[in-house]
Amino acid sequence: MRKLLLASAGVAALSSASCATTAQEGRDTAQAQATPVAPAAAPAPAAPNPLLAKWSGPYGGVPAFDQVKVEHFKPALEASIEENRRELAAIANNPEAPTFENTLAALEDSGRKLNDVGTFYGIWSSTLSGPEFQALEREMAPKLAAFEDEITQNEKLFQRIEAVYNSPDKAKLTPEQQRLAWVYYTRFVRSGAKLDAPAKKRMADINQRLASLYTNFSQNVLADEEGYTVVLESEADLAGLPDSVRAGAAEAAEARGIKGKWVITNTRSSMEPFLTYSDKRELREKVWRNYVNRGDNADAHDNNALISEILTLRAERAKLLGYATHAHWRLENTMAKTPERAMELMEAVWKPAVARVGEEVADMQAIANKEGAKLKIEPWDYRYYAEKVRKAKYDLDQNEVKPYLQMEKLREGMFWVAGELFGFAFTPVTDVPVYHPDVRVWEVKDRTSGKHVGLWYFDPYARKGKRSGAWMNAYRGQERFQGEITTIVSNNSNFVKGKPGEPILISWEDAETLFHEFGHALHGLSSNVTYPSLAGTSVARDYVEFPSQLLEHWLPTPEVLNRFALHVQTGQPIPKELVAKIEKAATFNQGFGTVEYLSSALVDMKLHLAGDKKIDADAFERDTLTALGMPKEIVMRHRTPQFGHVFAGDGYSAGYYSYLWSDTLTADAYEAFTEGKGPYDAAVAERLRKSVFSVGNTVDPAEGYRSFRGKDAGINALMRKRGFPVPASAPKKKSAK
Repeated sequence: MRKLLLASAGVAALSSASCATTAQEGRDTAQAQATPVAPAAAPAPAAPNPLLAKWSGPYGGVPAFDQVKVEHFKPALEASIEENRRELAAIANNPEAPTFENTLAALEDSGRKLNDVGTFYGIWSSTLSGPEFQALEREMAPKLAAFEDEITQNEKLFQRIEAVYNSPDKAKLTPEQQRLAWVYYTRFVRSGAKLDAPAKKRMADINQRLASLYTNFSQNVLADEEGYTVVLESEADLAGLPDSVRAGAAEAAEARGIKGKWVITNTRSSMEPFLTYSDKRELREKVWRNYVNRGDNADAHDNNALISEILTLRAERAKLLGYATHAHWRLENTMAKTPERAMELMEAVWKPAVARVGEEVADMQAIANKEGAKLKIEPWDYRYYAEKVRKAKYDLDQNEVKPYLQMEKLREGMFWVAGELFGFAFTPVTDVPVYHPDVRVWEVKDRTSGKHVGLWYFDPYARKGKRSGAWMNAYRGQERFQGEITTIVSNNSNFVKGKPGEPILISWEDAETLFHEFGHALHGLSSNVTYPSLAGTSVARDYVEFPSQLLEHWLPTPEVLNRFALHVQTGQPIPKELVAKIEKAATFNQGFGTVEYLSSALVDMKLHLAGDKKIDADAFERDTLTALGMPKEIVMRHRTPQFGHVFAGDGYSAGYYSYLWSDTLTADAYEAFTEGKGPYDAAVAERLRKSVFSVGNTVDPAEGYRSFRGKDAGINALMRKRGFPVPASAPKKKSAK
């Protein structure tokens, strides 16, 4: 059965996701009726639905992306739901006594058709979401949520799961089988399997309504991303912009039919470089306001009312399940365990981060004053003046660095790191279909044995119908349950295309994001487990970001920069002096980066600790930030009305703190390499692969981390990484049991 298909499949992974599932089939057939005069010709048989076909072709079968049309989705989802319903009924009604094999193993082997259809559904939702698909999504989201509840509220099925979980024979199972029993039991209980009939009915109603709200929320944000742009009319409007940004803006304009002008789109990959380099302050403000007001424009796409209803329903659901708040329910099975422990970590980092922002703003204001700008630093000024400070304090100009950051060369660098740390080799393939011409595919092999490991799909460019941001998906998880099945993973980004054939230059931050998402992909590719529900990135939310954030550390290593940071025109490697400047400035602007992120995480947690209090999203955000002492020069990385991590699905709700929790592990884990022979220490890399990347959810994450590191992680390494003072008695992260 694997993971259930959540109502908003498109949210499957802002940073990690994989869309795993359960669903069914049932296709309408039309019968021609004959008339007394002349029999009507028999209709041609309906063409087979490609979504329901078994994946065929090389590499253990691949998705037939080239055959799919939007009209295939509804019948395929309905048919695969029906098939899964029959599979589950056979398990629930089995007259034999419940055993691991006839219950849990049978569940693992069910829902495969729906899992495959759900993969297509999630891809279309996140990357090809046109009006026709959006209408389908609004119709199907509550139906999928209803089927999810139908499964977890199936009393006969749960009784069998509970019997296996509580059986004395469980001790005879392998550790992985015991972990699987725990996963199924806790998932069903936390989804309401033990509720009485009226409570189950209310639970189902809530989940169906939430599914519709999540879909509407994400579609509203996408509408604002596509509906708001800033058109640059003349060369004067381009003042300060590097050639790469100009080229991307020209390409965006041409794609919109206004050749000869330039367009700044309403996505992070377009917004950030413009705010960093544009000399036109009034245009910076306009671009900034477009971006931070997504979902908050008091129009048909405004998300504030949706947020209020989502929070109310989540609070009610938590109470039905016996939890104080939604936050307590969400964190129960994480490493943090409780909201209080997550808050303790965030508050320990918040004050030094805010203090650092004060220093950063003072440096920026001094430069603005020296230039006679006659302004007070505002949020749309921060990146622009931070870049000036970087030049002044570190003699480091990002425009000097960017010509060395070619997207394709950095991709080659990621492959090289994967080879050094995990022994993977990547070879491009063209014998598999893709869903868009931008998508390319590589086969991954073990470079020692030559054994096939999986496939890696890469979809790097922004386009209409594709949500912003970057994420990883697993199209197929690794397993050995019914024979050796290899994984298929993807990385998705939103880089702005330049002129055809020209290399894409990206910022240092985008380069870090590229490595981050590839870390998720390596987590999936390294998986070595038996059961699909436990494979790859199917781990606790505040652990799943650990492997991805860890991989960011390899970008600035000299081995990567010397080989792959090559000048776009000369092909020469980045000079050692420039690398030294990058290293020296490693903690530059950490106040901004930490506060921008952490304010979002704190607001998320506080929203979900408010219980059933009626929430006005804008007012709550404003009041909470004021109480926190949020610097006025910074806005949340994800303001509430566009916070897709939290409101386009349950995924990161009360869980955006996870990035900070994972980064405490990341900072400590990387010190295992620096304490050893360096970033490419083979022995440390092997421990990392064995204890973290390959085990999926077969072991408790705290145990897995201790197996790798030999101890729990405290906050000290994190503070050192960010250049903040290490507190005399930093709070330790206790082992989670």
